[in-house]
Amino acid sequence: QVQLVQSGGGFVQFGGSLNLSCAASGNIFSIRVITWFRQAPGKARELVATITDGDRSSYLDSVKGRFTISRDNAKNTGYLQMNSLKPEDTGVYYCNAHIASNPGDFRSYWGQGTQVTVSS
Repeated sequence: QVQLVQSGGGFVQFGGSLNLSCAASGNIFSIRVITWFRQAPGKARELVATITDGDRSSYLDSVKGRFTISRDNAKNTGYLQMNSLKPEDTGVYYCNAHIASNPGDFRSYWGQGTQVTVSS
């Protein structure tokens, strides 16, 4: 059994910072890609940032230069550092990870979601 547990998030004023964590636990052989998504009220879920097991990262254009995705393989944890937050960053943030409990058998797992609210 594999679980992703998110922490962080909350309420912050315009220009503030938050750090999200996504910790994987259970029977883990390997974690390939870790991705952060967000969903604002009434909008579709969008990909915010992704990082590969080779530490290659990519970002949604609107967060480039403000957000940083990282991972700690020893802790099976992914992070999303969010700086210079704007009201349009408000939404529920979800982490997703491709995790193998056995060699080559990767499956997609989701965190429970965490609310981020940025006031103007």
